[in-house]
Amino acid sequence: MIDQGTVALVTGANRGIGRALVQALSATHVTKIYAGVRSLAAFEPIVLATNVVPIEIDVTRPEQIERLAVTAPDVTLLFNNAGVLSFGDIISASWDDIEHNLAVNYLGKLRLARAFAPVIERNGGGAIVNTLTLVALASMPELSIYNASKAAAWSMTQSLRASLLNRNVRVHGVFPGAVDTDMLKDVDIEKASPSDVALAILKGVTDDEEDIFPDAMSRSLYSAWKEDHKAVEKQFANM
Repeated sequence: MIDQGTVALVTGANRGIGRALVQALSATHVTKIYAGVRSLAAFEPIVLATNVVPIEIDVTRPEQIERLAVTAPDVTLLFNNAGVLSFGDIISASWDDIEHNLAVNYLGKLRLARAFAPVIERNGGGAIVNTLTLVALASMPELSIYNASKAAAWSMTQSLRASLLNRNVRVHGVFPGAVDTDMLKDVDIEKASPSDVALAILKGVTDDEEDIFPDAMSRSLYSAWKEDHKAVEKQFANM
């Protein structure tokens, strides 16, 4: 449940879905929103609200995550949203890109979850919300590195759910389709608006949906995937 007593932490808050989540949360008048950005020097005010607190966090730096768990001890809702996307075929992509996507999209989320699960539990319970992607379900060749890192995060999300089952910490996975963010600015495809996606995520969390499909594309393809996942795999492989 998201209410006035909620204290949220949103990573990747400087743009895209993360920025939209901060704006949507601010409109609900929650107690506090930590807006996590990689650099405070480059931070632009997200909303003119006293409950938004900008914080510097690079999810690839374990020492920053450990320090944040101490300096933000009141968090009850973690939006594990920071992410990167590198294009490239799984055979020819550079190791640097592979390792960077895994470091941010998988290990960064895992480190934050491990650091903040005890914090959320101490504060009476709450939730961890992992931003994944529709293509974690079936891979597109040119997004192979990104797909793999998010698929790993999907598996991790399920593991967290089981491990935290009796600790009053719910775990949600979010599977957006194409969203109109900087990540996909050069991709010519119909895209959902970040604000609509953010509102659907908050509704999914409030409704206690474990797996949240926050836009028309994701809902349609998830329905097809449930009916015949191999057909979707082959469809995506040809894109």
